Amino acid sequence: MNKMKIQVQFRILHTNNVKARRNTPMNKTNITLIGMPGAGKSTVGVVFAKVLGYDFIDSDLLIQKEEKKLLWQIIAERGTDGFALVEERVNSNIQAERSVIATGGSVVYSGRAMQHLRQISTVVYLKVSCDTLKDRLGDLEKRGVSFQPGQTLEDLYAERVPLYEKYAHITVSLDSFDVQHAVRQIQEALDV
Repeated sequence: MNKMKIQVQFRILHTNNVKARRNTPMNKTNITLIGMPGAGKSTVGVVFAKVLGYDFIDSDLLIQKEEKKLLWQIIAERGTDGFALVEERVNSNIQAERSVIATGGSVVYSGRAMQHLRQISTVVYLKVSCDTLKDRLGDLEKRGVSFQPGQTLEDLYAERVPLYEKYAHITVSLDSFDVQHAVRQIQEALDV
């Protein structure tokens, strides 16, 4: 019980400090994280949400909940185009306030979804080198990564990076994967 009280007090104190330190307020109440699979969107996002006292939303989990299937199962059954339609629908309908939203890496293929996310949030691209991703990622298919047959990680990286850069309000480079360091870098970039 004492632990719970301490965590709640820390959250309240930290949130107050964030408001006091902010030089210019964020113009949106949400923060959306985009980037390649393995960039750390979900891992860093949940910690970042706790630091800010925000809710955390993982759009891949929303997709799985709505479809009652794992990502790789949806891709296997519907193909990448069918998955893209589901991903677009789910991300275009996210309604949130004071939330950190972690998206799937392929969300940037949908202009409609990205327009919606840019309207409701500040979009942060977590940039990671292709070499770092190779070290982090296992079986891309079982992970639910949407890619075309014969497409390599390098191909996917080259195709997606310009889209991440196009839609991001802010880019944060995160080749080192220390979660606390990553959270600090995002905080500095957002000035929160």
